Parts: sequence; C-alpha cells; structure tokens
Amino acid sequence: MHLTGDERKELLKIARTAIYKTLQGEDFVADRSHFFGNMASQCGVFVTLRLNEQLRGCIGYVESENPLAVTVGEVAIKAASQDPRFIPITLDELENIVIEISVLSQFTALEDMQSIEVGTHGLYLEGEFHRGLLLPQVAIENHWDRETFCSQLGKKAGIPDFQPGYPGVRIYTFTADVFNEITVNQKV
Repeated sequence: MHLTGDERKELLKIARTAIYKTLQGEDFVADRSHFFGNMASQCGVFVTLRLNEQLRGCIGYVESENPLAVTVGEVAIKAASQDPRFIPITLDELENIVIEISVLSQFTALEDMQSIEVGTHGLYLEGEFHRGLLLPQVAIENHWDRETFCSQLGKKAGIPDFQPGYPGVRIYTFTADVFNEITVNQKV
C-alpha cells in the first residue's frame, strides 16, 4: 500500500492526538471522517516514538481487523504507555517526541535468505513458542548486513542461537511505508 501525503499527515495527526488525549486523561475515539482511502484498510502498523533521536517506545500489530485510522490511534497510545522497555512518556515529553509510523505490507514466506533486501524488507519470525518482528528501517539504523539482521531477529524472538533453517520456525518478509513527522513536514 502506498499512502498519499494527505493520508500520512492525517495518520500522524491521529497518533499525536491519541497520545495527547490519553495523557490528559481523556478517551480517544477515531473520527469516522478519517475512514477514507487507504485509511480504511485493515493492515499491520507500528508506531515508533523517538525523543532526541533515541527510541522511546515502539508497539504495533502485525495485522488488524480495524481500519488503519483506528489502529494507528491504538498503537500510538500503547507505544507511549505500554512498551515494557520504557516508562510511560509524560505530557512534558510529548512536545519533543517525533512520531514515526510503519504501515506493513502483506507477509511473504521467505524461501531463500539471500533474497532479503536489507533496508527494503522487514522480517517476521513465528514458531510454536517464538515470535519476533524487525521493521525494515531497523537494519539500516543499526548498520546490519543480512546475516546480522537475521541473527538479531532470532534474538528478538527469544532464540539466541538462531540460524537459517532453525527447526519449527517460519520466516516472512514484508515491506513498509515508513514516514514520520519530520519527513512529511508535519509537526502537529
């Protein structure tokens, strides 16, 4: 899916508004007027929050039965308040938080590790007891090659000795439409 500039701006506004209202103690309900075009699609999405270019929260869904506009609001709130790696963000921090949204494509079963395009593909691993996802931009941000990207996926899924061909797991690739408040010039 390729979002228009207006859809990207609106999704970022939804994410910021959802976090703000929640921090103010108000309920956030997505406005049905937002359910147009791609924003009505049902797909996976992650919201990443950065403060001074440092990760401050990231949560998402690999799939959703709700319209994208609703899902973005939900995961934005969770990224701000429920990422177990961080304490919840505060209202004072919100002004300096940069919101990034990654809208996921459909997953494709990975047949050959050599087909992974670092920076283009994200990776999802699932097995009976393991799950992990790395967004496409993570490999670039960390300067990982294909092998390191796969190894880090295994660690994220709780398999420290992960290697291609690990028994009982499946790996999928996906792409993502990734944008943030700086790239769309949309600080709300």
